[in-house]
Amino acid sequence: MPILEVESVTKMFGGLAAVRDLSFAVERGEIVGIIGPNGAGKTTTFEIITGFQTPTEGRVRFKGESVAGLRPYETARRGLGRTFQIPQPFPGFTVLENIMAAAFMHHPSRPAAERKARAVLERVGMVSSVSFLAKNLTLADTKRLEIARALAIDAEMVLLDEVMAGLTPVEADEAIALLLSLNRDGVTFLVIEHIMQIIMSISRRIVVLHHGEKIAEGSPDHVSQDAKVIEAYLGEESFLA
Repeated sequence: MPILEVESVTKMFGGLAAVRDLSFAVERGEIVGIIGPNGAGKTTTFEIITGFQTPTEGRVRFKGESVAGLRPYETARRGLGRTFQIPQPFPGFTVLENIMAAAFMHHPSRPAAERKARAVLERVGMVSSVSFLAKNLTLADTKRLEIARALAIDAEMVLLDEVMAGLTPVEADEAIALLLSLNRDGVTFLVIEHIMQIIMSISRRIVVLHHGEKIAEGSPDHVSQDAKVIEAYLGEESFLA
């Protein structure tokens, strides 16, 4: 059974379909990418899966159970974590406190939440930043903190929304190494990313959206040569060129 199933999902805003009749599934242990031009419906899809938006039509199942229409904290409690295009830590909290705030979901006592948070800090390589205020972190560390907070809720699947955006090549390589390491540990990822070389290198499969509709799905090699995908991007022989 797939860990995530999106079936015939449509989201209307007035007369505009932000997402139309979208279906795909993610197997446990996969890294699946979602790509598409700006306005393609990628973030709206994340919002629907994680409970920030309710689908107008269609079904979303996580671990075999319907999550369509649940609140964000309810999907998080079930093990579905996410990051945001613009990171949203508590700026006046330390790194440790930010992660503890997430850990309290399944570790309600302060000592248990702190133990969980410190374990996550070690796992993501942020032990040296434990007492830093979130507002003073670099962009790369702020995005790493976002991943850490998702892990602190014991997430089995994490949705990453442009987590590589704005990073230097060295920082992006470090972020990729962390993602792949977490995936080897069993975390499933659904990833929105505009940097094609990155998303193509880390994903087992790619789902391509355009104007809210899925226009292609398959291996990175397959979608990179798909005529509809090429037309949606640059109209050139290959958008990876």
